[in-house]
Amino acid sequence: MQTNTPSRSTIRLTRRGRFALATLGALVAGTAVAVPLLIMKGDDEARPTTLVIPEGWRAGQVYSAIDKTLDLPAGTTKKSVAKADLKLPNEAEGNPEGYLFPATYPLEDKPTPQRLLSRMVDTANKKFNGAPIAAGAQRNAMNVYQAVTVASIVQAEAATKADMGKIARVIFNRLERGMPLQMDSTVNYALGRSTPGATDADTQVDSPYNSYQRMGLPPTPIDSPGEDAVRAAINPTPGDWLYFVTVRPGDTRFTADLAEHQRNVAEVEAQREKSGEPART
Repeated sequence: MQTNTPSRSTIRLTRRGRFALATLGALVAGTAVAVPLLIMKGDDEARPTTLVIPEGWRAGQVYSAIDKTLDLPAGTTKKSVAKADLKLPNEAEGNPEGYLFPATYPLEDKPTPQRLLSRMVDTANKKFNGAPIAAGAQRNAMNVYQAVTVASIVQAEAATKADMGKIARVIFNRLERGMPLQMDSTVNYALGRSTPGATDADTQVDSPYNSYQRMGLPPTPIDSPGEDAVRAAINPTPGDWLYFVTVRPGDTRFTADLAEHQRNVAEVEAQREKSGEPART
């Protein structure tokens, strides 16, 4: 039976894909993980020899990291995208978001932004265009670019690897039912920020990335997904879930029942109130 979408005044989606009652406020969760950007080798500690791109970084973060690593003026790498001759899918329309594959890249003699960007995109194409990913995307009635877009949302929303397949299933279930995704991660991408949660005012932003206001997937990926997120996007865990909320670290609860979800959210808000943390509105 098809489930109707609750009105936004009744229910909203918070960071990492957690739905929460608007009257109760948004859930703020997640732990920032420090990832080393540069690995130094040899006697010359002043010169980095590798560049680490973590899973979930946006293109803007990658550009800044390359500028810093190569000691270039801020904005240099971004300006070089147009002349880098990146082998991007047609759907990307020249935007490398999602295709700057997270990995460790060695820095050869005289590296340039164009070479580094090309290597990242070439790595992504090798990962994404292989038979398993292409077949998995087709199995889920998607093309590869759409699968990467789903994976980017999964990457942004999942608190743990174990949650990724279930989050992918929530995305597919909501798309199949004609429900908006209502993902705070896409709203925050539209706003150019990475802070947790989104307020009601945030969800009014006029952007094709606002999955509260727009139906379907955003027009591009919203970050660089890793292999675990991509696998989850093409092999979502079987289930009928439409909502999920992380009650406490390691305890993310998925459900298709709104009343059950409301009880889970109430438990979260009770913990917030007990700790003195203010609710987001």
